[in-house]
Amino acid sequence: MLRPFLLLFIILLSGIDAFAQSQFAFRISFTNKTPTPYSLSSPNAFLSSRAIARRLTQAIDIDSADLPLVQQYIDSTLKLTNGILHIRSRWQNSCVILLADTSNIALLRSQSFISQAQFIALFTSPLHTTVATTNKQPQTNKALRKTTAGIGYYGDAYDQIKIANGDYLHNKGLRGSGKLIAVLDAGFYLVNTLPGFDSLRLSGRILDTHNFDKDTSDVYGYSAHGTQVLSTMAGILHGNYVGTAPDASYALYITENTETEQPIELDNMLAAMERADSIGADIITISLGYNTFDIASMNLSYAQLDGRSTIASRAANTATAKGMLVVASAGNEGNTSWRHILTPGDADSALTCGSVDINKVIAITSGRGPNAADILKPDVCMMGAPGIVFNTSGTTSSVGGTSIAAPQLAGLAACLWQAQPLATPYQLRQAIRLSAHIATSPNNDLGYGLPNFAIAHSSLTLPTIDSYPMAPGIYCFPNPFDGPLQLRIAGTRPQGLIQWQLLDIQGRKITGNQLTDSSLYLSLALPLPSSLATGPYILQVSTAEYQQHFWLHKK
Repeated sequence: MLRPFLLLFIILLSGIDAFAQSQFAFRISFTNKTPTPYSLSSPNAFLSSRAIARRLTQAIDIDSADLPLVQQYIDSTLKLTNGILHIRSRWQNSCVILLADTSNIALLRSQSFISQAQFIALFTSPLHTTVATTNKQPQTNKALRKTTAGIGYYGDAYDQIKIANGDYLHNKGLRGSGKLIAVLDAGFYLVNTLPGFDSLRLSGRILDTHNFDKDTSDVYGYSAHGTQVLSTMAGILHGNYVGTAPDASYALYITENTETEQPIELDNMLAAMERADSIGADIITISLGYNTFDIASMNLSYAQLDGRSTIASRAANTATAKGMLVVASAGNEGNTSWRHILTPGDADSALTCGSVDINKVIAITSGRGPNAADILKPDVCMMGAPGIVFNTSGTTSSVGGTSIAAPQLAGLAACLWQAQPLATPYQLRQAIRLSAHIATSPNNDLGYGLPNFAIAHSSLTLPTIDSYPMAPGIYCFPNPFDGPLQLRIAGTRPQGLIQWQLLDIQGRKITGNQLTDSSLYLSLALPLPSSLATGPYILQVSTAEYQQHFWLHKK
């Protein structure tokens, strides 16, 4: 007997199998991740050193969600269905496959390692065979209706940066250096040639590209929407335009299919967030949002936008739990019958951004909150009614929408995080929200209002070694470090033998020492090798009273 979900899919699809060139997408969910050749104690086998460092800095455990999928489960699924692998998800233990013949899905019914198979898209021609469109004028059959689109120095960008006091951060030398921002969008037409991105390209700060829709590294076509989004952060036209994070590094990911609107795009988004995590991104910015699809029966209800139910909102919440700040646009449905925010802007942990004009008045199109769980949304707003962006002629244009507001926020958040690298995404989000102009009386149109990054900067003050309360315990500073480490030990009895050792991420000893001290309180400077490479390390310290380890990062 067929499982109910398989029978439903076969009934739904029986009427459309007649299309000879059609391709069907299914999300396949697996029951477990065993057996696996990977170990949580050796994360360097599946995460980059930068991703591991982010977890160490924020004391985030590496857990089973980080483990890769079981390859033999994927292989068996593809063999049974004659399918093509589209994307895979570590976090949700699933993959998406593309099929020419949906009847093969029935062959999965007896497989104990599969918990669910769900139809999520139909394409009238094979998805991965699309010809590359780099530097070709974008052609699309679908309006991107769910994309959420001193003066002498900033030029045309002056108003949108000044209104949030972003120039305050820049004047302190905080321009996003060292931070990696992943941009999820519909395409980045001409980013590889436009002069406004020369600085970004020539300095090698585009660290990764991938098109999750077509399964290729080609991202410099398809749509100019991502070009506009990226320009608000990374663009520089001397004397005419400066973005909010001009010194940050970027990963450019296409997750949107510009010709259809289908749930598979949420899976593309999930895969992109996981790739951003694995390469060590700090911030993810998303100027896309979803509620309706080409197949009406697949539409999302408002009740599903409760911050934790859709594929995209769960991905945003997991990304935040992994130590990344997720900035999502509220959507442009404020003047429609829907009116609400879109997903993943509904996500509990996302820093959701609405759109205001130069007078801080909410744009009529900006998506309204709350989410379906009655959580206040948006969190804050930025200037997007209109905002100024690069156009494909190499100059600037006015464009309206939360698509343009959200990346401005992501860029300034990167600058703020540069000032306090030990901050967590939750601390950043709270500092930004509480700095905003109606923070004492937030509402579901403006959220907390328009941020003031001078206030956010002054409020985001984390403890230093001199300000830390000396309660009993061991304290290690600074982190990240670039020179000697300092230990402060406050005990309730003499410490006796004190031992310390610095280990690499594989647990191999690099250096260490021991001494005997009868003090209740002491301060030690730990000499480290001058040749110590940038990356994550573990410091182990033991005394007669304490045993403790610290996750550290060398700058």
